[in-house]
Amino acid sequence: MIVRSLNDVAQTEHFVDYGNGTSHRLLTSADEMGFTVCHTVVNAGTESNLQYNNHLEACYCIAGSGEIEVADGTVYPIEIGTIYALDKHDRHFMRVHKGADMVLVSVFNPPFSGTEVHDLTSDGASGY
Repeated sequence: MIVRSLNDVAQTEHFVDYGNGTSHRLLTSADEMGFTVCHTVVNAGTESNLQYNNHLEACYCIAGSGEIEVADGTVYPIEIGTIYALDKHDRHFMRVHKGADMVLVSVFNPPFSGTEVHDLTSDGASGY
């Protein structure tokens, strides 16, 4: 059985500041569960250009609000109680409304090591 808290992860390399927020990688490939689970905080007022070519991702919003814009220009509002799944390795822009951070429970398949960091300074989408 695996039992792990945010405080446990905060003291390890699996706590990552990725530029526009932070991620506690609660389960990683080392746990051999077949997926990664993260507690992700996205800073208020930020925009991130993202694409995961090697992973599928689903995120469930538990605090804050924002939007996801996909390549065809469709914008999906994200608020508490909303889940979104990037089931086709979708390139997307994540925008968080000003005033409050957005908090997500993020699940990735296949799992990743837990130390990956976004490069949000490049012209293209960041991912791993």
